Amino acid sequence: MKLTKQTLNQRTNPIYDALVVGGGAAGLSAGIYLQRYLLSTLIIDKGKARSFWMQELHNYLGLPPKTPGREVLKQGKSHYLSLDGDYLNAYVEEVIDEGETFSVKVRIGRNNPTYEVFRTRYLIAASGIIDHLPQLADMKNVFDYAGYNLHVCLICDGYEMRDQRVGVVGASESSLQVAFPLGWFTPHITLFTHGAFEVSETLRDRMTAAGYTLNEQPIHQFLGENHQMSGVELADGSVINLDAGLISMGSKYHADYLQNIDLDYEGGNLVTDIMNRTSHPRIFAVGDLKVGMNQVVIAAADGALSATQIWRDIRRQEDSRRKPVAA
Repeated sequence: MKLTKQTLNQRTNPIYDALVVGGGAAGLSAGIYLQRYLLSTLIIDKGKARSFWMQELHNYLGLPPKTPGREVLKQGKSHYLSLDGDYLNAYVEEVIDEGETFSVKVRIGRNNPTYEVFRTRYLIAASGIIDHLPQLADMKNVFDYAGYNLHVCLICDGYEMRDQRVGVVGASESSLQVAFPLGWFTPHITLFTHGAFEVSETLRDRMTAAGYTLNEQPIHQFLGENHQMSGVELADGSVINLDAGLISMGSKYHADYLQNIDLDYEGGNLVTDIMNRTSHPRIFAVGDLKVGMNQVVIAAADGALSATQIWRDIRRQEDSRRKPVAA
């Protein structure tokens, strides 16, 4: 059921089998599989999953190529609720390991919030990441194009940029390295530092050898109409015409609620096994939070894997309790 401040007292599960933090593709997939395994599940979602901003999914098997990410999430949420899973729009603040269960502190509502504590045997971290975007005086100007032809994922959208004039906006010298695999799809690449960092002579030489252009001025604004970016205006008023953009500025990982639990990380990503179990035996990480490719189709598979492993764990625990004790 969909929980609210007013209906929290109607929930029937004092301890959930699994609590999923995040209602994106990975979290919803996990919830659907958990409910189909006849386990009790609560999904807590703060809203606006990364895939919500994807205007068209061109690489998901079986979907029309213009399917927006929000439609996939809408259908997934409806499917999950039809299986009697619990769902709550809220923000997870803290997770405490109590031994056999986790205590999950949740803030509900932005204005005049209330706080609730849920308990669960297993936890699935599916809260994902959000991409850093160029910081302009008018951020609406960025949001007008982000997710359309101002891309954030080379793996997802390299094909969309084939043979186009592409502007790559980086946050550091290392982030500009994405230009070289992008060169597989198009040779027409301009790199922008947005005036934020220096570029070494070594990288300059590589860019020159590849035929790329480097621009180190701050970007004043993106140009275009109807969500289609057509270039950038720089701080000096000059204009560079483009057909698409690729933002390579890193991401914010939404996993602060796990900071009190000792887990293995690689960079900002959680390290997991093939079933997405972290270094803690009852915490799983799925989707963009874990080491691996950031793709909707992979996130959905991650959810299925983690839910299946939790079901196996719980079955084994139940079987061991049922074994007769020798006289």
